[in-house]
Amino acid sequence: MNSGGNLSELFRMSQPKNQIPVLYGVDAIHGATYTSNATLFPQELGLAATWNPDFAEKTGSVTAYEIRASAIPWNFSPVLDLGRQPLWSRFFETFGEDPYLATQMGNAIVKGYQGDNIGHPEKVAACLKHYVGYSFPFTGKDRTPILMPERLLREYYLVPFKEAIDNGAVTVMINSSEINGTPVHANYHILTEILKQELKFEGFAVSDWEDIKMLYNTHKVAATEKEAVMIAVNAGVDMSMVPYDYSFCTYLVELVKEGKVKMERIDDAVRRILRVKAKLGLFENTMYPLDKYPKFGSEEFANYSYQAALESVTLLKNRDSVLPLPKTAKVLVTGPGANSLNYLNGAWTHTWQGVDPRFNTPGKKTTLDAIRDEIGAGNVTYVEGCKVDADTNTSKAVMAARSAQYIIVCLTEAPSTEKPGDIADLNFPEAQLNLVKELSKTGKPIILVLTEARPRIFNKVDTLASGVLMAYLPGNEGGRAIAEILFGDANPSGKLPFTYPRHTGSLCTYDHKFCETKDINFGFKGVNPQYEFGFGLSYTSFKYSDLKISKDTIGKSDTLNISIKVANTGQREGKEVVQIYTKDLYASITPSVKRLKRFSKISLKPGESKTVSFKITPADLAFVNNENKWITEPGQFEVLAGGMIAPFYYKE
Repeated sequence: MNSGGNLSELFRMSQPKNQIPVLYGVDAIHGATYTSNATLFPQELGLAATWNPDFAEKTGSVTAYEIRASAIPWNFSPVLDLGRQPLWSRFFETFGEDPYLATQMGNAIVKGYQGDNIGHPEKVAACLKHYVGYSFPFTGKDRTPILMPERLLREYYLVPFKEAIDNGAVTVMINSSEINGTPVHANYHILTEILKQELKFEGFAVSDWEDIKMLYNTHKVAATEKEAVMIAVNAGVDMSMVPYDYSFCTYLVELVKEGKVKMERIDDAVRRILRVKAKLGLFENTMYPLDKYPKFGSEEFANYSYQAALESVTLLKNRDSVLPLPKTAKVLVTGPGANSLNYLNGAWTHTWQGVDPRFNTPGKKTTLDAIRDEIGAGNVTYVEGCKVDADTNTSKAVMAARSAQYIIVCLTEAPSTEKPGDIADLNFPEAQLNLVKELSKTGKPIILVLTEARPRIFNKVDTLASGVLMAYLPGNEGGRAIAEILFGDANPSGKLPFTYPRHTGSLCTYDHKFCETKDINFGFKGVNPQYEFGFGLSYTSFKYSDLKISKDTIGKSDTLNISIKVANTGQREGKEVVQIYTKDLYASITPSVKRLKRFSKISLKPGESKTVSFKITPADLAFVNNENKWITEPGQFEVLAGGMIAPFYYKE
């Protein structure tokens, strides 16, 4: 929108006789989470594990439909922070550790939310959060200091936001933390110079919960609340989230009268807010009748959630092909995650922390319920075994295991987010690890099912398990998806969107630097995660061959065409995520060992093969230098795919 050409129309609509409509927003981050009986999807981390942007778009579309049905036109989603610090309590709200994967999934969910017209009665305004860098606190604790050079901020954390803004996202929510000593709510460079001037963002920036006040009472960069208002507004905050009082308004009027906040700054903020309200059509319709939304909570929508959950579940281990289990098997189901919808959904589910079972959707199945449906209740014994962090009836579970053929242990962590989700240890609680250890003494095959908000470390019991399924937080249809994969109705196709650490003190991402691979003996095995980024097994097998590139050397205006052949060499139809990485062998800024550049999820029948093609350009080889500029340096590169390497050169 040309703001100058439309300003008079915005002012006309804002005249008192027309009434300025209120803009209501909600945290509907995996469905319309605060409306009873709404469709609940996998959390963003699970969506990322599908490596299928279509699921992100469908999640956004259904969520927009159902929160519009709830009379809310603005959604505080998606989270475009990168999940590169697994201690962080909101890790599960991200699309994983890689900026390219997060960008593709983020663009898709924004498209689902907003469509081509946010004023459509089935679409809403997206709110990108938390601009920018919020997810990388130095200590891992929420809302604590971030130490990050701008070069890194631009090359990784800013990328998903920039792409979503370029694709039309209309609002952003601001990072609650500080970066290099300056709270982002007080950072003119980040909020105005980068967001509004450089990225040409025309929407508005809203504060996070009470974060303007926090400039005074927490960050201590303002001597009074009034000074905090002045600092934030002058930095570029357009709207204050004031949950309990309106002192912000009083202070702002005083500051304008005193000349400490210029009227031009107020006009700019008002223009931005009115522009979004106008695009939403709120001057014509603030809400629509419920009967306009007949699909709310429908089986059709639930099936979309189920399909997403199914493709998110990631098979991490399958020793001796223990999975899928036979449907005639006698199984013990145990562990604190086995019989809880809350542990399948996580936080931001009906309540902030998602722990209150009173609001759960009737009829939705826990993992235990779904397993009973799958193989018959007579084949299933259930003993809780332990609580999340306390032994209760572990000995009873061991007794029950003696009459079972297989043991399914559902490890989990209690729902939490933000400060209540801060933890001091990434290990699974000892009570859960002890349950696995005691059950292993029976000699029965153990399958671990992990429902967790971040990678909780289980290396002490990994060798005791024959199978491991990573289910993330799969939502209301997650129990069904887990059961159908356990017993072979479906073939797992999820891939990890993050690096699963083996130890609490070894938290490398997949795109680490070469120096990080040095071990204590000066070899090159210093990075040894439990499971690697992009990893995930299938009940079938795939073979890669014929990696080809179109040129050995490319220039500034060239495109490099890449193709690779993938064959299903197993006995089942399956889906595979073809992942294309590049490696910069030498650069003026130390390069990563590899970077994800393209991916595609394909389906192959037994014996079928496909040649998958991709294109990359010199821009895909760029990095941010010490002058904070994107550059592509001449030199030698490699394309990495399916265990194969294709070298090429870039020359200007």
